[in-house]
Amino acid sequence: MTIRVLLADDQALLRSAFKVLVNSEPDMEVVAEAADGAEAVALARSTRADVVLMDIRMPGTDGLAATRLITADPELADVRIVMLTTFEVDEYVVQSLRAGASGFLGKGAEPDELLNAIRIAAAGEALLSPVATKGLIAKFLAQGGSSGTDDDPDSPSYSERLAALTTREREVLVLVAGGHSNDEIAERLEVSPLTVKTHVNRAMAKLGARDRAQLVVTAYESGLVRPRVE
Repeated sequence: MTIRVLLADDQALLRSAFKVLVNSEPDMEVVAEAADGAEAVALARSTRADVVLMDIRMPGTDGLAATRLITADPELADVRIVMLTTFEVDEYVVQSLRAGASGFLGKGAEPDELLNAIRIAAAGEALLSPVATKGLIAKFLAQGGSSGTDDDPDSPSYSERLAALTTREREVLVLVAGGHSNDEIAERLEVSPLTVKTHVNRAMAKLGARDRAQLVVTAYESGLVRPRVE
């Protein structure tokens, strides 16, 4: 099955470079290009791309706003978004993860890293660069930052949502936030990877998380896992 990729970046030269790279792979193709967030949202709806490589900073509707619009659309539930950023620690990265992005990747990443990120996102299983994402969130929250997401007064608090988790689900959540893969968690807990995947899926459902990226942020913002900055 070919992975359909949508490129969203205001720099035409960068889009061209990404397009050549992606189209060089037998299992993926660029189906559309967008120069801003509004165009990215429209093309995501018309092309039903599997993965959107989304620049976080674009004129007009930026990558963060576009991500929120895409992830809020039930018809685009299967679309995965990988944020592209030149910033190591940036409030917008954390906000984009809370908005539903599957992860982030630096624009200076190696070609193989970018292609691997697309495949991982398309599979819908693993958080991209979990250790890096965990470190970014930890640093940002340790500096007193927040996700920028306003709490809905009618939505359950973090404590209420965490209380819905079983002891094992909470244990798995902590390990996910630690940047561990399902296989690594399975080895630690001496269970099968399929069992871990089931716990992860149940935790996502109970916490209202779209994917593992949001689980990591929730673990830190709720205080279940404390930021530790080297």
